Amino acid sequence: MLEAADHVRVALVRATAGLPGDGGDLLPGLAIGDTAQVSPRLTAEMKASSLTHLTAVSGANCAIVVGLVLWAASAIGLPRMVRLAVALLALVGFVVLVTPQGSVIRAAVMAAVALTAIALGRAGRGLPLLCIAVIVLLTTDPWLARDYGFALSALATGGLLLLAAPIARSIARLLPNRLALLLAVPIAAQLACQPVILLLNPALPVYGIAANLLAEPAAPLVTVLGLAACATAAVLPGLASAIGWLAWLPASWIAAVARFFAHLPGAQSPWPPGVIGILLLIAVTVLALVAVLGGSPARLRRLARAALVVGVVGYLASVAGIHVVTVAGRPADWEFGLCDIGQGDATLIRSGGEIALVDTGPDPKPLAVCLSDLGIDHIDLLVLTHYDLDHVGGTDAVVGKVDRALIGPPSDPGDHRLASELRAGGARVDQVSIGVHGVLGALRWDVVWPPDTGVEPGNPASVTITITPGEGCPACLSGILLGDLGEESQDRLLGLMHPGHVDVVKVAHHGSADQSPELYAALHPTLGLIGVGAGNDYGHPTAKLLGILTANGIRPLRTDLDGMVLVAPGAQPHEAVVWKQKPGGDEATLTGPELTARDGPTK
Repeated sequence: MLEAADHVRVALVRATAGLPGDGGDLLPGLAIGDTAQVSPRLTAEMKASSLTHLTAVSGANCAIVVGLVLWAASAIGLPRMVRLAVALLALVGFVVLVTPQGSVIRAAVMAAVALTAIALGRAGRGLPLLCIAVIVLLTTDPWLARDYGFALSALATGGLLLLAAPIARSIARLLPNRLALLLAVPIAAQLACQPVILLLNPALPVYGIAANLLAEPAAPLVTVLGLAACATAAVLPGLASAIGWLAWLPASWIAAVARFFAHLPGAQSPWPPGVIGILLLIAVTVLALVAVLGGSPARLRRLARAALVVGVVGYLASVAGIHVVTVAGRPADWEFGLCDIGQGDATLIRSGGEIALVDTGPDPKPLAVCLSDLGIDHIDLLVLTHYDLDHVGGTDAVVGKVDRALIGPPSDPGDHRLASELRAGGARVDQVSIGVHGVLGALRWDVVWPPDTGVEPGNPASVTITITPGEGCPACLSGILLGDLGEESQDRLLGLMHPGHVDVVKVAHHGSADQSPELYAALHPTLGLIGVGAGNDYGHPTAKLLGILTANGIRPLRTDLDGMVLVAPGAQPHEAVVWKQKPGGDEATLTGPELTARDGPTK
C-alpha cells in the first residue's frame, strides 16, 4: 500500500508539473499535503497571512473524502453497513496517501469514531468525538503532545466546536446570519490556535482572519479537484492534467491572497515571545470572549471591555512608540547595513537613493523583514557571491524587485535555475569576474575576484567587490565584501590587487578560521561586519578570526550579539557612526549611534 501511495503521489506531481506560478506549486500541498514544490518565499507568505494550515491535511480533507465516498456508495445503492465500511477503507487509504502526520491522524481517528458511532446507531457529537480521538492518540503515543500539527489541529477543531456558534450569534447582531457564520469560523480557529502559533512565530498575523475569509471558500474546491486528479493521475494522466488545470484556478487564488496580505504594511505585529507572550495572549483572548459573548453578567462584560480597550490602546501605543524611536534613532545617511538573518550573509550598501544587496541569507522571511524594516522595496544591484544556501536561500524575497544581478560561476543545474528566476523577474543577470565595475549613487563598485580561470566554483570563487567613494562624495566610506573566500583565495586576492586601507570589511565566511592575516593587515579597516547566527554549530566567529581583528585594531560587529547593524559616515574622514539593534525582537534595547574612529577609541 505504501508503494502504491508513493506511485500515486509521484503521478500527481508529474501530472501537475506544467501548471504555472504559485498555483501550480501549491496545488499538491492543498490536495494531499505535499509541499515539496512550494518555494520558501510562498511558504513565508502563507505563514505571514496565517494560511499555512491549508497545506496541512486535517479534518476538512478527511471530511471531504468520507463525504464523497458515502455519497458515491449511496448513489449506487450499497447497503448502509457496506457504505460505512467502504468509507472507512477510503479513509485509511487517504491517510496512507498523505502520510500519517499528527493532524491527519487526529482527523482520521475522529472520523473513524464517528463512522463507528453511526454503524452502532448512535449520534456522534463533535466535542466528545474530539476528546476521544485526543485521549486515544495521546495514550497510544504521548510524543504527539509535542507535535505542532497535532496540537493546532485539535485546537482548531475545538475552537470551531466551542466558539464558532456563540461568536456567530454575537456578530449576527450587526450582520446577516450567513455572513456572521462565515466570519465566526476563521475567528474561532484563530483564537484557539494563536497561543501555539506564537511558539512558531512570535508575532500576530494582523490580516489572518481576512485572509482566511477570502481563501477558505476555495480550499474545498482545490481539495476535491486535486483528489480527482490524484485518483486519475496513474491511469489517465491526460485527464489528470485537465483536472489539474481546473484546480489550478482556486489554488492560484489562495496563493494570490497569501501574497497580497503578506505584503501589506504591518502584516505581522510584534508580540512578546515565550511563556509571557502566550499568557498575555490567553488573557487578551479571554477578555475578548467575555466582552463580546453573552452569558456573562453585564458588569463583568463592561469591566472586560474596559480592560480590553486599555490593553489594545496601550499595545498600539507601545508598538508605534518603539517604531518611532527606532526609526528616529537610525542614522539617516547610513551607507552599509548588515541584516540579522541568522547564519548567513545579507549586506546592504546605500548611496544616492540606490540600494545594493550582497547575498540574501538562508531564508526569504528574515530578509524580507529586514528590507521592510528599512523601507527598501527595490534593489538596484544584487550580488550573489556564490550558491551556498546561507548566501542565496532568501533570494525569493527579492525576485521581481531587482534591476541587475551579478553572479559567480555556477556548478550545478540549481544555480542556473536561480539565474533564470531572476531573469524572469525582470533582472539583468551577468556572470562576472575581475574587472567588471559600475556605480551606485555616489559610490563606485569593482569586482576584484574571481579571476576568469584557475578557481573552482563555490567558496573559492566568491564574487568579491570593493566600494570606493566617488568624486562627489569625499566623506563616504569605503569597503570590501569578501563572501566566503578562504585563506588561499584571500592570499591570491592580496597578490592581485595590493589593497590599501578600507573603512569596512565584510568578514569572510562568517568568521571561520580559514583567513589570511596578511589580507586583513593590508586592508586595515575600521569595522569588520560578521553575519553569524546565534549559537551556531560552526563555532563562528572563531578565536583565530577575532584575534586577527584585534591585532589590526578592527572592531567586530556581529549579528549574533549586535543584531542588525547600520554604518554611516562620521564627521571626519575614516570615521563611522554605528547603530545596532540587538536581536530578539526587542526594539527598545537599542545601542547607538556610536562613533568609531580608525585607531581611536569608541566615544
